[in-house]
Amino acid sequence: MTFDKSRVISFSDAVFSIAMTLLVLEVGIPSMKDVYTNTTWELLQNRIPSFIGLIVSFFVTALYWISHLRCMKYVTSIDSNILWLNIFLLFFIVLMPFSTGFYVGGFLYTGPFAFYCFNLSAIGLFNFLLIRYIMKKEKNHPELTPLIVKWHLYTGFTSLFIWILAGVLAFIWPNVARMIFILIFVIQIFINRMYKPKAN
Repeated sequence: MTFDKSRVISFSDAVFSIAMTLLVLEVGIPSMKDVYTNTTWELLQNRIPSFIGLIVSFFVTALYWISHLRCMKYVTSIDSNILWLNIFLLFFIVLMPFSTGFYVGGFLYTGPFAFYCFNLSAIGLFNFLLIRYIMKKEKNHPELTPLIVKWHLYTGFTSLFIWILAGVLAFIWPNVARMIFILIFVIQIFINRMYKPKAN
């Protein structure tokens, strides 16, 4: 049984956009009393953890949306496997505003950050499984050269690995764990240099 590709993509785009929009609600708006009794800098300074959570979550979620956009273009038909992998991916995308708020609320504690990493690791897992299944299912697609396949797989695996690593390191070196996500962007540069230019 196959499903309408356009509806699946439209629904997925809507879920991504709503989840990314809801992230800003975790940055509390100051009350008028706060505005009168504090300087603007003090109000913003108190919300630095919230802005960090918003920025990291927004752009990481955006990366997953871009990955989804790129791999779905190769799909010729949506079967049950793609449908359910996509549904599980979207479930953990929907969870992002909650896990971001939980992380920001306990910014200096290990537990909330570990939960945040779990959420991102789960997104990374289902993103990678979706990519791997699509690459296998559409192996005869004329645009899917071996280099492009490797590029998609390595890109997907990198995010999964880094967030799992961050979650583990949170219990050992919490300060390192909070910054290690930067490696996603660094490693992506090397993957692009090795595979993407050649693939094009």
